[in-house]
Amino acid sequence: MIKSMTGYGKTEIVLPDKKVSVEIRSLNSKNNDTYVKLPNAYRSKELELRQLINEKLQRGKIEVTIYYELNTGLTPTTINKDLVKSYYNQLKEINTELGLKSEEGLLSIVMRMPDTIKQEKNEIDESEWDKIRNVIQLAIDQVENFRIQEGKALEKDILLNVDRITEGLGKVGAFEDARIDKIRDKLISQLQELNIKVDYDKNRFEQELIYYLEKMDVSEEKVRLANHCQYFHETIKNEENAGKKLGFILQEMGREINTLGSKSSNSEMQKIVVGMKDDLEKIKEQILNIL
Repeated sequence: MIKSMTGYGKTEIVLPDKKVSVEIRSLNSKNNDTYVKLPNAYRSKELELRQLINEKLQRGKIEVTIYYELNTGLTPTTINKDLVKSYYNQLKEINTELGLKSEEGLLSIVMRMPDTIKQEKNEIDESEWDKIRNVIQLAIDQVENFRIQEGKALEKDILLNVDRITEGLGKVGAFEDARIDKIRDKLISQLQELNIKVDYDKNRFEQELIYYLEKMDVSEEKVRLANHCQYFHETIKNEENAGKKLGFILQEMGREINTLGSKSSNSEMQKIVVGMKDDLEKIKEQILNIL
């Protein structure tokens, strides 16, 4: 069974003073690239969160966002009175120096200045974090389920393309004998057209012809490609997190297909090989998203 690296999960929990939301997105990546966005109060838990994510999701470009909304009326904020008074007195002095009589609106201006409102630091306690950790785990489970469902769809599509390669391989044999006969006849005809008057060793010529035709034989490539396709089936069905291994098998399949193309010397066989290459490229693109 394979899993996609694409996944999404979102969960929430309502605490006495806030609502905490956890959102996890996962996309394909060669490595484990985890990005974490946390409120300042939860920064001390970042390492623990990364370990939990990496242990469960393993690989991919993973973005984890945790944010909260404070309950109405419970926002722990206070006015920095000393600073407000200082700002206000300074503005009054400037007002007087400029000869402005009205002081209306000064307080409004002061309250928009930096640090006039202090938000109390909301330290997280362990009991609260335990609840949030459970919610994070639920979000991870959602991502995992998403990956499994995406993996099933990918597996079906990938194996369809592998089977098309196997089907094309079966069609090659229909043109193989005719291709060999055509090459043999062409070589003999070209030799005759040379109208060579001197004698030549016909036995040696036959030996060289056999050697040349053996080099054009694709039997070994066909056997190896068929074995690679079968191994691909077995791996995708029986191994978990096999994305990289499947990529290596695809490389071997590509070598055999390329050799078939270079040896074909037949327009119909070349068409089949082009189709195989097209299916192989489709699989390569899909494999990039497999865990």
